[in-house]
Parts: sequence; C-alpha cells; structure tokens
Amino acid sequence: MKGPRTILVTGSAGLIGSEAIRHFAADGFETVGIDNDMRKQFFGEEASTAKTRDELLARVLNYEHHEIDIRDAAAVNELFQKHGRGLAAIVHTAAQPSHDWAARDPQMDFTVNANGTLNLLEAARNFCLETPFVFTSTNKVYGDTPNYLPLRELELRWEIEPGHEYEPGISENMSIDQTKHSLFGASKVATDVLVQEYGRYFGMPTACFRGGCLTGPAHAGTELHGFLSYLMKCAVSGRPYRVFGYKGKQVRDNIHSFDLVAAFAAFVRAPRIGEVYNIGGSRHCHCSMLEAIALCEEISGRKLIWNYVEDNRVGDHIWWISDVRKFREHYPAWNFRYGLREILEEIHTAVVDAPASA
Repeated sequence: MKGPRTILVTGSAGLIGSEAIRHFAADGFETVGIDNDMRKQFFGEEASTAKTRDELLARVLNYEHHEIDIRDAAAVNELFQKHGRGLAAIVHTAAQPSHDWAARDPQMDFTVNANGTLNLLEAARNFCLETPFVFTSTNKVYGDTPNYLPLRELELRWEIEPGHEYEPGISENMSIDQTKHSLFGASKVATDVLVQEYGRYFGMPTACFRGGCLTGPAHAGTELHGFLSYLMKCAVSGRPYRVFGYKGKQVRDNIHSFDLVAAFAAFVRAPRIGEVYNIGGSRHCHCSMLEAIALCEEISGRKLIWNYVEDNRVGDHIWWISDVRKFREHYPAWNFRYGLREILEEIHTAVVDAPASA
C-alpha cells in the first residue's frame, strides 16, 4: 500500500488508545504508542494501564512503545523527527480525565491536557503538517450549560422536554461560554481550541471529538473516572458504590471504544480542516444512573450496594445525549456496532475474568 503506514497514538495503553492501536494494526498499519501510565499516578494502582501496555507489546505485531511524558517537548520532538514523514495519522487520547482530580492539582491537570497537546501539535506542524490529527475532547467543554435545558423528572431519569431542538441530542451549536466548566473542563476547552486553531490557522487536518461517556471492557474504571466500568466492578465485587446528586436520575450516553475508534478511522481516511464533532452513544445507547444500576444487577446476578450523596460533582451534567448527525452527514458509512447491554456484558466478562475480581 502506498503512502505513510504508521499511526502514532498517545495514551496508547488506555481505553481509547489501546482500541486505536488494535484497530489500526488490524488494518495493516504499524503502530507507535506513547504512554507513561500516569493513570496510575492519578487514580492509584487499580487504574494502572501497565497490563494493557504489556498485552499490546505481546500481541500486536510491529507495535513500538515509548514511555514518554507528553509534557516533555524535547522527547516528543525527537519521536516525531524519527517518524514524522511516515505518519498516516496522530490519534491523541492521553489526558488527565477527572473533574475531581483536576481540582486537587490544577497545574498538573492543565500542563498534561493543554501544554502536552501543544507540544504534539507543534511537533506535527514541524514534521508532518498534512497528517490527520485526531483529538479526544469531551462534552465538558460545554460546562454546565446543558443543566439549564428544560428537563422533566421521570420515574428513573431526567428527560428533555419533547419538541426541543436538542431532543435528538445536543449538537455542536451549543455555546461553550458563560458557564461553569470545572477546572478539568477548562483545561480541555483550552486544548480543544488549540486543536481547532492549528487546523484553521495552519491548514492542518485536525478534528476534536467531543465525547460523552467513553467505555468498553479495557477500561480501568475507578470512582473518579470510568462510570460503567467502575459500576460493574462494584456490582461483581460487592464494593459499595456512591451516587452523586440529581437523585441518581442523571442521564449519560455511552459509546463503546470500538465505535469511537471506527469514527476516528473514518476521519483519517477522509480528513477535514479544524472540525468539531459531538460523539457519543446518542439516542442509540444511553441510560440514567438508576437504569445502569438495574442493568448491572441483572447482568451480574448480584445486588449492588450503593448509597446516595446529595451533592453532585462540580460541572457534572444532569442530562447529556450527543447529537451525532453532523458526523454522520460527513461520514455516512459509519454506524454503531454496540448497544448498552452489549457494552455492559463485555465489561462484566472482563471484570469477572480479571485477577483483581477473584
């Protein structure tokens, strides 16, 4: 096959990064990963991505791993200088991903999310200007604006008023201004705008994928990050789970890592300049916290031990469903493969099979 045949993935041992490595390797690409297991530093030993890193090294042919901190501009530049002209795409998934953790150490959060991304963008501009750059952004760039939508309280969930323009899901036309983002959301806004600007200012093929809940069996879920994965861990192990605010009726859409990476691949095949896409489970795959608890109990055959905390997390959404119609208009061949039950059944199998669950 002609043209560059290497994909560089940051956060390559994480949920989305490892899915990207496997996906592109299966398509015949050589893969280069950057991951220094900062997830362990953020969330503790149970969140370590070392096991996934080792599995990639053992099972993925022609996988090259680098324990690089993306805040290290010299190391990033050295890697891009080596691979730059041979890169078919850059898939950037490395991040500090938690609201709560960001408030504990705002400088660390910002330097990982914003400065680290700036290093990658500069390296791409200098060594492979025309290479598609995919950024895993977040719906938290919209702050708490979704919480001011007209919502109705139903028995098990909140739901938007029928007929509202966002009834199919929240689109990219929602403002990111005049809203409380959380410090994590603020660092991701800075990063999101940087990625857009490198696209629009320098003509680079960049895309920000503003995800809802990203999930799958490879997720190293913890209380602070990884909603469905951690929920199933608690159901299987008997560990108590805490529900934070909104009566447990808060709604999330959930997209399997396979479906998200398939969207990345569609963009890589036909890149555009400075694009922004809301991406998530949409109306195809969504649930409230109470609905997720019931489904985890049904699949695991165990009663979840959980308690309710009245205070919601700062910047948390009451209701979020992504409108993916813009992406589908640009890439009509893309579609969902996984629904909610399939996602949770895969997570359940992964949790039961993991040594820590024994």
